[in-house]
Amino acid sequence: MLKIGVFGCGAIGTELCKAIDSGHIGVELYAVYDRHEQSIIDLKEQLKNTDPKVLDIVEMVKHVDLVVECASQQAVYEVVPTTLHAKCDVMVISVGAFADKKLLDTTFDIAKENGCKVYFPSGAIVGLDGLTSASAASIYSVTLTTQKHPRSLEGAPYIVQNNIDLDSIKGKAVLFEGMASEAVKAFPANVNVAASLSIAGIGFDKTKVKIVANPALTRNIHEITVEGEFGMFTTRVENVPAPTNPKTSYLAALSAISTLKKIADPLQVGT
Repeated sequence: MLKIGVFGCGAIGTELCKAIDSGHIGVELYAVYDRHEQSIIDLKEQLKNTDPKVLDIVEMVKHVDLVVECASQQAVYEVVPTTLHAKCDVMVISVGAFADKKLLDTTFDIAKENGCKVYFPSGAIVGLDGLTSASAASIYSVTLTTQKHPRSLEGAPYIVQNNIDLDSIKGKAVLFEGMASEAVKAFPANVNVAASLSIAGIGFDKTKVKIVANPALTRNIHEITVEGEFGMFTTRVENVPAPTNPKTSYLAALSAISTLKKIADPLQVGT
């Protein structure tokens, strides 16, 4: 049975740990960590069948087979190299960090050298299977349009730097249009999905992203259009926000759970 360490006890980390604790995934939750002690306390209070150790990343990698990063783009810089150097596999939730090409290349090199796997869940979008299949031939364009309620965008660097008054937005408003390389830095807690699309498809500098604030919404909407040698497809998903964090879609947590289950299961379905 795989031993799992979870780094980050927020909305996604908590849902993942609860799924392991319930027996939904056939792995052992060996250790957890969060820089905020209260987050660890809150998580452990929700676990009924397991009592994971609290270990920082340096200690965690000495005991587990796979680390799941659920913290932040900043945490990726510490968690991923440390995990791979210890010859452990890693699942990354904060995929937006890999807009940094140096980090992406270094991660690939360390993983290849040590025979490790790096897993990127689909997150809050659908269609990565089709994009992965299409990438076996030429892809002409990938476009992501994300619509969220203004309060879901609070605190984003782009909002703060441009002094955007989210409370003044009364109708649908386009706040950002640009490449994924810019979007994941401008909205690090909101569009990690743009990073996953970029890595699976045509790269951060060619993947187009539009971010729309829409106060009429009760769900986060991601629409993807892909055109290529295969033809064209469009996907649309309307996500319920995670109960404990409106910036995170519940589907993102479910994606992490399903990815871990797929890693542990002998049967693999889909591209």
